[in-house]
Amino acid sequence: MSMLITDSIDLLKDLIQVPSFSREEVGTATRIEQFLQEKSVPCYRDLNNIWAFNKFFDKKKPTILLNSHHDTVKPNTGYTRDPFKAEIIDGKLFGLGSNDAGGPLVSLLASFLHFYPLNGLRYNLCFAATAEEEISGKNGIEYILPQLGPIDFAIVGEPTEMHLAIAEKGLMVLDCTAHGMSGHAAREEGDNAIYKALEDIEWFRTYKFPKESAIFGPIKMNVTIINAGSQHNVVPATCNYVVDVRTTDVYSNEEVLDVIRRHVKSDVQARSTRLNPSSITKEHPFVKAGIALGRNTYGSPTMSDQALIPVPSLKIGPGDSARSHSADEFIYISEIETGVELYIKMLNNLLF
Repeated sequence: MSMLITDSIDLLKDLIQVPSFSREEVGTATRIEQFLQEKSVPCYRDLNNIWAFNKFFDKKKPTILLNSHHDTVKPNTGYTRDPFKAEIIDGKLFGLGSNDAGGPLVSLLASFLHFYPLNGLRYNLCFAATAEEEISGKNGIEYILPQLGPIDFAIVGEPTEMHLAIAEKGLMVLDCTAHGMSGHAAREEGDNAIYKALEDIEWFRTYKFPKESAIFGPIKMNVTIINAGSQHNVVPATCNYVVDVRTTDVYSNEEVLDVIRRHVKSDVQARSTRLNPSSITKEHPFVKAGIALGRNTYGSPTMSDQALIPVPSLKIGPGDSARSHSADEFIYISEIETGVELYIKMLNNLLF
């Protein structure tokens, strides 16, 4: 196992030194592809996504997806060191993407390689290093899922300090338009669309959905942008506003959208309903294995590719979410070592 970890850390150093902003991940995709080929593991590539299956893949068996992303955000202005210089200082590996999500990605890959040559596994394993996670793009995990075949369960590698994020909030952004009638402001003319919008905005502020998540509590809805009117003496015929909706595991995005449309008078258009909430039961064998190893369960407020994977899944990986997108990003080498060890122990519980 020590050689797998060493090789994976070396791979992470290589990945850090290749810029891989979302939609610009060609270089890191090529390096991951080369790494698998160096390990004599057949792999597949479509756009900037790389995936591989265990050596003794059996179509009759269910499949576990091991997924993480290799794209990064752009470095923020607070960096004091070269974001593309992979450097280990005092046990910390510095570099853009080291924590989010390079550490989880190479730890999952090391775990995959550990099980890759073994026969008699109860599940197949599919490792997928995917693109565009940071922008919830359509050419990442969502794009290749149909090519992977049926997936029974997914482990999404993100920095969680190796605790178990068993639920994740979803997201909808709504573009709403309240309609009135234009008129002169000096006379009793028109029907002010702003006043109509205010009625609906008050509904968004006060409405409580009947079901509440045991993990997250109520769904959160916030009006974040309002735009109306052309000049001071014209009653506006329309008022446009934007609503940020954070959905929870007790409703699908489509169900929430239906409730909203039945209660407000404004026209409501969702920019997307793709980013659904997700959850997994604490009784799932992988979750139980993690709890037995002293890992905590929690609900994650941050988005990941879980939102685009329509099977039971959880988010877990080495590193700390608080370091994601931060200046002088880093991950401890010991976190990667512990991550690989725990991934393998938890997967053992399912595979044998």
